[in-house]
Amino acid sequence: MGNYTREEVLQMAEEEDVEFIRLQFTDMFGALKNIAITSRELPRVLRDGYIIDGSSIAGVAEETEPDLYLYPDPNTFTILPWRPQQGKVARLLCDLYKADGTACTNSARYILKRISKKAEAEGYICFIDPECEFFLFHSDDNGMPTTLTHEKAGYLDMSPLDLGENARRDMVLNLEDMGIEVESSHHEIAPAQHEIVFKNGEVNEMADRIMTFKMAVRTIAKRHGLHATFMPKPRTDVDGSGMHISFSVFKDGENIFECQKEPKGLSDEAYYFIGGLLAHSREMALVTNPLVNSYKRLVPGYKAPTELTWTRNNQNSLVRIPVARKGNTKIELRSPDAASNPYLVFAVCLAAGLDGIHKKIFPTEASDRSERGSSEQSQPVENLPENLKEAIELFEGSSWIKDVLGKAFCEKYAASKKREWLKYTRQVTDWEIENYLYRI
Repeated sequence: MGNYTREEVLQMAEEEDVEFIRLQFTDMFGALKNIAITSRELPRVLRDGYIIDGSSIAGVAEETEPDLYLYPDPNTFTILPWRPQQGKVARLLCDLYKADGTACTNSARYILKRISKKAEAEGYICFIDPECEFFLFHSDDNGMPTTLTHEKAGYLDMSPLDLGENARRDMVLNLEDMGIEVESSHHEIAPAQHEIVFKNGEVNEMADRIMTFKMAVRTIAKRHGLHATFMPKPRTDVDGSGMHISFSVFKDGENIFECQKEPKGLSDEAYYFIGGLLAHSREMALVTNPLVNSYKRLVPGYKAPTELTWTRNNQNSLVRIPVARKGNTKIELRSPDAASNPYLVFAVCLAAGLDGIHKKIFPTEASDRSERGSSEQSQPVENLPENLKEAIELFEGSSWIKDVLGKAFCEKYAASKKREWLKYTRQVTDWEIENYLYRI
């Protein structure tokens, strides 16, 4: 993904023999949608947009104005390398607009842009380092996904233990062809679990990259006869998959988290940012961990955070300060999972951190606040929500989250999640059958 004008996009499409262009956008819950147009239509769409029925898209359109317009972002033009080389297929990520020409305020991409612009107005530029974990499972004879794998590989294992190595390498090569710089890839702790780490980027760009990344991973996995899933906890007895996010915030070209004068090298702004994340993690959990299944991952014993704590290198803490070279200090949030909508996650996390800076919120004594020699009275450690129902209640009771995401958006989002929870509570599970059917 580059920095292109409308004219450059048209020129590249012609020179590369592009026949089809996928106009892509993300719904409220992070599902990537698209409609394909021919190259003949591209000049008109770049100028006038493309109309869609927004009433069928989760959470974006208003009932009185169902029609929405897709306006392509020229910077997101990229050719899909796994498609045919004759009559190529490209894609453009799009912003959503109403018929009157105003932006669709319920669009997740718009929400992130609004929050990041607010930060920029104060002089802050946020960069993101995401670590997206996923599983590669077998498909059955009908091509349907399973949770089966033949491998026994663990952390940093390689072939022949790592049976997904070839698929993972193919994913990296395709991502590189699409302009996404990959720093590393490896097998994770659980059998069939993998991670690909790409170079950090500005917060809006990184959200676009994650959507592209997930599309590429699923597509390449299928070509290898595998199913890639970003489900947080697909198997009960192994570690789940997260999307750990490292933040670095710059002002006037300087990393505001860095302070060499302090014994631990952290500035007041770093402590405030951590404080903001801890203060708002419970009410934004419905965004960072949006599924019933998300809370099966956030349990003790599987290297996932459950308490609102922060430390320097404890892998179980909610917030962690990774070891860093000078000028590269970052703050890592470990609760989000890759099933979440990255635009919304980055928006609420950035807003939480900046709220901490504005209000000068220090982390609690029960975390690592004591290392600063504070004499403040310690506060009890709170926990992340234990299930989706608790997350919904915290979300609905938060005036802060409504200010960040918008009241109308929050109402639609919470209503949908309530329906999801209700459906879940009415399901008879395999566990219930196994434990009750023959005994009662």
